[in-house]
Amino acid sequence: MKVILFGATGMVGQGVLRECLMDADVEAILAVGRSPTGRRDPRLHEIVHADFFDWSAVEPELTGYDACFFCLGVSSIGMTEDKYRHLTYDLTMAAATTLARLNPGMTFTYVTGKGCDSSERGRVMWARIKGKTENDLLKLPFKAAYMFRPGAIQPLHGVRSKTGWVQAVYFVTGPLWSLLHRLAPDYVTTTEQIGRAMLTVARDGYPKPVLEIADINRIRAK
Repeated sequence: MKVILFGATGMVGQGVLRECLMDADVEAILAVGRSPTGRRDPRLHEIVHADFFDWSAVEPELTGYDACFFCLGVSSIGMTEDKYRHLTYDLTMAAATTLARLNPGMTFTYVTGKGCDSSERGRVMWARIKGKTENDLLKLPFKAAYMFRPGAIQPLHGVRSKTGWVQAVYFVTGPLWSLLHRLAPDYVTTTEQIGRAMLTVARDGYPKPVLEIADINRIRAK
């Protein structure tokens, strides 16, 4: 399986990249981002790209892949609706429509968020925009598309958030994660579980296109 990974330097993306590198079935990984990952592996190739709204210059390098794991995302905190929509919906759809045209046999997996609004009419701005992004991704002519909706995510194996205050929260709450896993297993997952579930879904599919935390953890348990 040949995979494209967007956002490999983010917290979720770091975890997905680790699982891809550990999976013997993954023969090639193309990491696409604005900065290099710093990882070295003969199967790993990277594209450092500045304009995430225009992929025309690198289209030949995006062809011939079986799966895409799209792990890019921004927080809506402090953003206007127009700005958040541009950096969430417009950016994602620009990449996805290009990939669907170049790789019609691809399985596309998008990391979205728990509580997304599939009706696109709710009062919560980020949930409406994420919901529209999910809906429109599912309309693209991929072989299959899956929306991953993780909520609380525990970073494992040295994975760190690039956002200082977020990493500080993870550091302070570290001792509580094992308790959360025991008391609320359907509300918390890990970067490892997300990565393994993505690989499994890309290989084997899943009965429904939108996966909540319980689905993600159930796949990992298998």
